[in-house]
Amino acid sequence: MVKQKISILSLIFMLVMSVMLAACGGKQEAGKPADAGSAASDGSAEKSAVAAAKERGKLIVGVKYDTNLFGKKDPVDGQVKGFDIDIAKALAKKIMGDETKIELKEVTSKTRIPMLKNGDIDAIIATMTITEERKKTVDFSDVYFEAGQSLLVPKNSPITGIQDLNGKTVIAVKGSTSAKNIRQKAPQAKVAEYENYAEAFTALKSKKGDALTTDNSILLGMQKEDPNFKLVGGLFTDEPYGIAVRKGDTEMLKTINEMLAELKSSGEYDKIYEKWFGEKPQKK
Repeated sequence: MVKQKISILSLIFMLVMSVMLAACGGKQEAGKPADAGSAASDGSAEKSAVAAAKERGKLIVGVKYDTNLFGKKDPVDGQVKGFDIDIAKALAKKIMGDETKIELKEVTSKTRIPMLKNGDIDAIIATMTITEERKKTVDFSDVYFEAGQSLLVPKNSPITGIQDLNGKTVIAVKGSTSAKNIRQKAPQAKVAEYENYAEAFTALKSKKGDALTTDNSILLGMQKEDPNFKLVGGLFTDEPYGIAVRKGDTEMLKTINEMLAELKSSGEYDKIYEKWFGEKPQKK
């Protein structure tokens, strides 16, 4: 009888332990990290883009394809070229040891943050202004280019600055800071937004607007393409460009800032700048 009671108690004990172990195992499974390289639901980095790039054998960078001097696809050889492209290649050399181990994926001002958060790209190097609003969803590197918003108009235009925009149509690009800024600076102007800079410049040339607004450096590239247009109004905003990474990716951010510091200390940054822009313009 005693032995029977002991057996029953042993059985009960074993059943209780089994239930407890199963419960613990369930909790552990629920808290299991996401697959390597995946992004968290809030867009933050689960795994550094540095490690992801090394595993796949190439760095994937989001760049513009339509922005002369920064990132534009050459119709002759099909290569994307510009200041941002050279910076992206320097980053690939820093991470991969070879600047050719890179994929340049097209982004626009509207698509670049969603593509970064989805894990489609490792970083954004695409004339992206550092703003407090954007800092809520991505992390930015140190400033790698200083720009300012300006206006591009036909050479015979009477517009000389933002004070002349009342009642005029100003063209801007969706997802950029330029549209927001111009609504604040010239509230009486009508703003027409286009998907990208190529469409925006075509709209200006087609007289669908009186002026096109974005950063002076981007407008300079348009002016070089077509000398029938001119920059006016000086610089009426500060537009510091940064390289964006997924929120919380401290390793990638540290690597990028090291790369930028090395480019500047070695003089390579100045060479890249002069290659595309010549002597650095003085802010008015």
